[in-house]
Amino acid sequence: PLVLSGHAAPAQGDSEGQGASQGASQATDQGTGHWPARPIRLIIPVAPGGSLDILGRVLAKRLTATLGQPVVAENMAGGGSNIAFEHVAHARPDGHTLLVGSDVLAINPALYPRAGYDPVRDFAPVAEAVRAPQVLVVRDGLEARDIGAFLSLAREAGGNLSMASQGNGSLGHLAGALLAQRAGVAWTHVPYRGGGPAVIDLTGGHIDALMVTLPAAIEQIRAGRIRALAVTSAGRDPNLPGVPSLAESGFPGFEVVTWQGILAPAGTPAPILRRLAGEIAAGLADPEVSGQLRAQAFEITGTGPDRFRALVTAEARRWPEVVRASGARLE
Repeated sequence: PLVLSGHAAPAQGDSEGQGASQGASQATDQGTGHWPARPIRLIIPVAPGGSLDILGRVLAKRLTATLGQPVVAENMAGGGSNIAFEHVAHARPDGHTLLVGSDVLAINPALYPRAGYDPVRDFAPVAEAVRAPQVLVVRDGLEARDIGAFLSLAREAGGNLSMASQGNGSLGHLAGALLAQRAGVAWTHVPYRGGGPAVIDLTGGHIDALMVTLPAAIEQIRAGRIRALAVTSAGRDPNLPGVPSLAESGFPGFEVVTWQGILAPAGTPAPILRRLAGEIAAGLADPEVSGQLRAQAFEITGTGPDRFRALVTAEARRWPEVVRASGARLE
């Protein structure tokens, strides 16, 4: 079976998350000093409108209200997100530069010869916040109404059907390559600098199809401007109960779920990491924040630094083989 997210998502409020939340105020007394001393930059490695952008802006607003300094969400797209990753990896580890990261952080070193960072050595994981599946969506004018018809169109097109993703090395890129491999079809991969611009072009009819993280596309799907054919979770997503999973559509075991969270540069003082983790856990437990994220089709996980570090480490070890098996190439 094909599973690209073989890590069980812990329930929000697990013991680590609760401990981080309870320790948020205590961390200030244990060595953070006057942190934060100035505005915090929260680097988002994609263009506005994608799922990482949505998560980053929700968390920036919450942290601004609780940390006593502005938390400024800053989009830094390009290089398959490597520009942002390398920037944060080499930033001063003082708690004033943070990253909204995802599985792409662990994927890219397996795809790019010189990624410019090490996902384990160069980052201090703070908190995994959410997970979400990919969704296969098509432009409204495309004749396919289900995954079978879509694959038939792809075969007839002889590789000329365009399949976009949120970028080279993204989970959408790999999921699309794996689907093409298993279905025995080919299409033209079109990488974007994030899910937001890709969804805009799909809505405008400039591309045929897109594999993207569900929160980036959910509003346009609900509005009927683009059509969802399948999701990549093990079963149907509760936000799109009428849309089948690929696993039930002739591709058993096909499961691709992204994780997203906050990381700091390696060497950031532990008291700062603890306070950040606590504030994020408290934010995810807040009904207003969790309601916003769930409305955008995120599943809240809310795990703290230790479990998030274990996840990033495991992902960094796992992805080289998966990338080779997918046949994904840089476009």
